[in-house]
Parts: sequence; C-alpha cells; structure tokens
Amino acid sequence: MHVEHLLRDETLGLRLLWAEDTLLEREISGVTVTDLEDPARFVRSGEAVLSGLVWWTPDRDQGRTERFVAGLRSADAAVLLAGEETHGSVPDDLVAACLRHRIPLAAVPAHVMFRAVTDKVYLQQWGELSRHHALPENARTRLSRLAAQGSGPGEVVAAAFAHLGRTAVAYVLTATGRTVAATPGAPALPAAEAAALLASGAGATVPVDADAAPTPYERWHLHLPDPGAAPPRMLQEVAAVLSRCQEGQVRRRAAAHQAADELGALLAGNGADAPALETALRNCGLPATEEHYRVIAADAGARGEGLAGGALAEAVAHAAGAEPTAVGWLPDGTAFAIVPGAAVSLSEAWPLVAACEPAVPLHGGTGAPAAGPQGLAGALAEARYALASARGTAPDVSSLADTATLTSLERLLTGIPAEVRSVYSRTVLGPLLDTRTAGAAPLLHTLRTFLACDGSWARTAEALHLHVNTVHYRIRRTEHFTGRDLSRLADRLDLWTALLCHGAVHPADPGPQPSVPPAG
Repeated sequence: MHVEHLLRDETLGLRLLWAEDTLLEREISGVTVTDLEDPARFVRSGEAVLSGLVWWTPDRDQGRTERFVAGLRSADAAVLLAGEETHGSVPDDLVAACLRHRIPLAAVPAHVMFRAVTDKVYLQQWGELSRHHALPENARTRLSRLAAQGSGPGEVVAAAFAHLGRTAVAYVLTATGRTVAATPGAPALPAAEAAALLASGAGATVPVDADAAPTPYERWHLHLPDPGAAPPRMLQEVAAVLSRCQEGQVRRRAAAHQAADELGALLAGNGADAPALETALRNCGLPATEEHYRVIAADAGARGEGLAGGALAEAVAHAAGAEPTAVGWLPDGTAFAIVPGAAVSLSEAWPLVAACEPAVPLHGGTGAPAAGPQGLAGALAEARYALASARGTAPDVSSLADTATLTSLERLLTGIPAEVRSVYSRTVLGPLLDTRTAGAAPLLHTLRTFLACDGSWARTAEALHLHVNTVHYRIRRTEHFTGRDLSRLADRLDLWTALLCHGAVHPADPGPQPSVPPAG
C-alpha cells in the first residue's frame, strides 16, 4: 500500500494537508501510533505515524513541534496522520514543520478511529502477501486484526496455532528463558531449561526481530520444541506479527519508564514528602499503601552502557511475574527497580540474565525491604551501597550483592569507592607504604601478622620465625611511623581497616585472622 492509496480510501475520510507527488508514491511498511514528544526510537522506516497530538498544547514550548517532526524525519516516516479530536483541527505550526521537513501530513477526522486506519493498512498487507505465506486465510486475517488492535503475545500465539489443534506447542521466550506467552495447555517451561534450549538450538526457534526491543535481554524468540509441528514459513509469519506486539509494548512502556525516572529522582533527592511520594508511586502503577517494597539497583559498566535498565527489567520480570513493578533510571545513570512485597528474590534470575551478554559485567545490589513508602529512600541507599560492593568485589564478573551479606568489615569496605579506600590506607599507614622508608616492607608484614594473631607477641614471633624482642622492636617502629598505640583497640581497628583497604589482607590468606576486629 502506498501513501496515496491510503489517502484515497473514502471509508477513512483522511484529508491531505501537505505533500509532494513523489512522497505520495512511497510504500507504507506499517503503522505506529504514538504521542511521545520524541517518537524517533519507536518509528521504523516507511511507517505511517498516527498521533492524537496529546503532546501539543498552544501555551507550551513550540519547539516541541519541531522536535516531533524532526524525529519523524530522522526515522524516515512515510506520512504523519494527525488526529483532530484533541484540538479540533491540526495546528498550523505542525503543518509548517511538516513542510520544512518534507513529511506528508493528513488530518484524521474526529469520528474516525485510529484502529480503522491500522486495520486498513495491515489487512491490505496481509492480502498482498497471501500467496507467499503458510498460514490459512482466516488465521492471517485474525492475526492482522490482533496486531492492529495492539493485542498481547498470548492472544497472537493462541490464534496463530489454533488451526493445528493441540499438536503444536509453542512458546514466546526471552533470551533469558522467561516465558512471555505459550499456546493453551503448553506445559510450564522452567527458565533455566528454556535458556538452555535456546542456547543449544534444539527444536525450532525463530528470533522476533522487533526494531524497538530496547536490550538483548528482553528480545523475544518463538520456540517450538517439535520442529516438525509447523512449517518454517508459518513460524516466520507468526514471528513478524509478534515483532509488532513487542514494539507496541515497548512504546507503551515508554511513559511508564518516564514515571519511574521521576520517582527515582524523588527518592535520590531524599526530600520527598508523603503525598508527592504516593502520587509518584501511583503514576508508576504501584500501590501507595504497601507494607513492604524491595528496591534493586543495577549497573552494567562502560561496556554495557544503557543496558542495565533492560537487564534489571528482565530480572524483575522473572522474580515478580505479573506483579506491578517500576523500572527506571536515577539521575546519576544507575538503573533501579521497585517491587511491592518483601519476599522478592533475584538470586535465580540474575545469572540467567547476565549470561545473555557474558562480555558485559552486570552488577546489582539490594537492601532490606522498605517499610512502606517512607522507607523507600533508605532502601534505595542500601541497594546502591550493595551495588557498589558488588562492583568493588569483582569488577569484571557479574554478581548480585545484598546488604544482608555484608557481615564482615572486609565485605563492608567493598561498598566504599576504591579511591576513598586508597586515600584512607595511605593516610593511616603513612610511611609504611613508602618504599623509601627503611624497613617499610618488614614493618608492614609484621603489623599484619600481629593483628591477625590478635596482638599476641608469642604467636606473632612464631608465625614470623622471629625473636619476641624483634617483634616488640618492629611494633614500636610501626607505632612511631603511624602515630598509633597498638595497645588500644580503636587504633588496632583503624590499622586493620587500613590494611584491608590497601589490599594487604586477603580472604584466601592461610594465616590466622583476628577475632577482634573481624577480618571476614
């Protein structure tokens, strides 16, 4: 179908406001319905874009019109179909912007439903391709209507395989093995097993190539355990419809992500009053009166810039199922999620999600459940500290940390930035870290052994194969250089912490560890 064919359809009554003849000859590849201010991410080349112009208001920044149309131009949209119901007519500045950017523009009368336009395009496309497809005519018609109506993957899969009876079992799986949808009666498929099937290539698997899928963690796959249950051409057809489903879901989630970002900004500022916080929770679709919430923070490092949000959303979807969740970005670029309830665990899902992109270290952190909305800011702070601990413990290995596991001084210190730990160790240990200081290395080793032996002179001498008097001498020299008194518990704690920060003590060391303070 070309643009001119759509505009000439008398049943729709579209009114052309601006276009050039050559632009009217362009073929329409599909339809996208959007009211986002910047639609570029969700529009594919050659699509007709339907907009109710909810984003436009006469008393706001008119630069929005320019950004909207420029986004259509950059996405190579075929035509803009602007609804008249919201404002009564198409604004003049929108007509002018379309003229500048050479985007054909037509008005959609208030009485015409957007669904009528999408149905017209997709029914025409399916009819033109009917000779090249394996699906029965009635199934193609049904699927085209479902795609136009924005139906979910469950309805699409059920309709696509209904004519095969119960002989065909099909799943829509994410790359992490999570089941998004399945044919009616299909047995449950555990995520780990599903991920292994996808990795091994067993059965018949067709990727769902949705341009708007934000991250590889969330990309869908149509999977049939029995490769002979349906012809390959049919699977390609169904996957094409599923791609429209996922793109639609991504577009609908864009507003939800924006609401989550606003909630994250409130929590990060730590100054939100109760009414504002409850409003922000409701805007995210979360209950504002829940007794407990779980907060998770995530980061994918420089190699996975922009991926943490999708990875976290997928992990939360594994754990929370159909429960409402909020996933967004904090002002500093850290991804976060909020899930109602206290018993949400990501320990099983995290390795499955991280395995999708093994070259990208995925780090996450969780804290104790937040007690009501007013406990969310504190829970977020805990989650971010646990995230820092996960990064500090193993920067190049995916891991998930919980503040409940920070049960030793060494584990607690992993949440402190490496730069801060380095400054602390240099400040406290002073000349013992300076290679120009005579005997610095033996003094440092003696100090570490003395503290690990709980301050026992005899055990330290035995461990170092030295005379006790030599140990006394070295400890006095250490006290001289550091200004600390090793007979005082507080000074011992400071020095032991400095050694941990310097990396002079490792959990794998075979030597004795102090009972006070704990070394982990």
